[in-house]
Amino acid sequence: MNRVRLKIATCALVALTFPASVWATNGYFSHGASTAEKGLAGAGVAYSQDTLAAANNPAGMVWQGSRYDVGAALFAPMRDYSAKGGPSNACAGPMGPCSFSIGDGDTSVDSENESFLIPSFGYNRMLDDDSSIGVSVFGNGGMNTEYKGGEATFFVPPPGPGAFLTFDGTFGDGTAGVDLSQLFISTTYSRKLSSSSSWGVSGIIAYQRFEAKGLASFTPFSTDPDNLTNNDHDSSTGVGIRLGYQAEISPGFRFGVAYQPKIDMSEFDDYSGLFAEDGDFDIPSNFTIGVSKDVGDNGVIVADLQQINYEDVAAVSNPFENLTTECDPNTSTGDGCLGGSDGGGFGWEDIAILKLGYQWQTGKNTWRVGYSKSDQPIPSSEVLFNILAPGVMEEHITFGFTRQLSSDSSINFAAMYAPSTSVDGENPLDAAQEIELEMDQYELAFTYNHRL
Repeated sequence: MNRVRLKIATCALVALTFPASVWATNGYFSHGASTAEKGLAGAGVAYSQDTLAAANNPAGMVWQGSRYDVGAALFAPMRDYSAKGGPSNACAGPMGPCSFSIGDGDTSVDSENESFLIPSFGYNRMLDDDSSIGVSVFGNGGMNTEYKGGEATFFVPPPGPGAFLTFDGTFGDGTAGVDLSQLFISTTYSRKLSSSSSWGVSGIIAYQRFEAKGLASFTPFSTDPDNLTNNDHDSSTGVGIRLGYQAEISPGFRFGVAYQPKIDMSEFDDYSGLFAEDGDFDIPSNFTIGVSKDVGDNGVIVADLQQINYEDVAAVSNPFENLTTECDPNTSTGDGCLGGSDGGGFGWEDIAILKLGYQWQTGKNTWRVGYSKSDQPIPSSEVLFNILAPGVMEEHITFGFTRQLSSDSSINFAAMYAPSTSVDGENPLDAAQEIELEMDQYELAFTYNHRL
């Protein structure tokens, strides 16, 4: 038993010291934490299968018994932007600026960093026949870009030189990009209400890391230019809860629901001149409702509907146009300036995601397929700033399986492909230019589990 505990402690330490690098599937939320649920396109709020399922529904933990799961995912997002048209000498808004164009009128740049290793760990212990307590460590979301190429062109009107000036870098300040990672440590208590229903609650410790670079051209639009860009990684912490319920409401037909209120995070002080409300970057509320139904002798159909409320977070949802309508770049004042109470942001909207999956068993193997479809979080009017965070994905196609190794252990595998999706729109700082954001994604996930 001591050796088992040592293995568990070691796995937890690895997960804690090697936080998730990036997820950018449903907006910037992961499409699933549990490898079994990943094979079902993230569905499973009514049908939990391992100790990472607490990320979806804490009520499912009490049905897992005493066990642990440890694994990792290799995630590969392919991101790029292109810009056509411009540069022009048109001015944006009554307070400028005049013509900020991406490239020379025909530009395409790929982001670096196309593979990320993301560990996960879960442990559950039955307290008695009807209750359990467990710990799950997983990456919930993130975004990452690094554009080493590109250039930006500015038109400086009289009484300046009255000419176009071009500088290296996507935004005219060298290599540009962001790196956001989110790590959740979730401690879950789950209890049976009857032989066919349960409830659960997770206490969450959330940790974020963030870095931005290559944004010095926006200095006139920042309330705190010293804390706008190129300040290395800063961190943010917060605590929250997730509540869940599961029930088999008729033989073979199950219902589940889970809700997580917004998590108030400490501010990114080193980026108080970038994110609205002095560097505030909270984790938005979200909820999921779903069902599962046994089919035939060995099959299960699952369906989830998830809502992510990105509009909870001003830094994420405030429109970019606030920079041109509520910020004076001559004095760096106004509520719409970067870092201000109404500071311009990424303009993301709330999204709903429908997740569907089918699972069936043949001998020692359990097979899974899944498909999900989501709303688009990024409006066409918000393409400029979202070069940094092109979370445009709308569809996921998944496959997975579990192989039983013994009565106490098994291995799980899942693969995900998100087809190429793009959003295009007018550059808000140069109406003569169209910008397109594009991304496709791949993921392979693996876990080993052992019952205690």
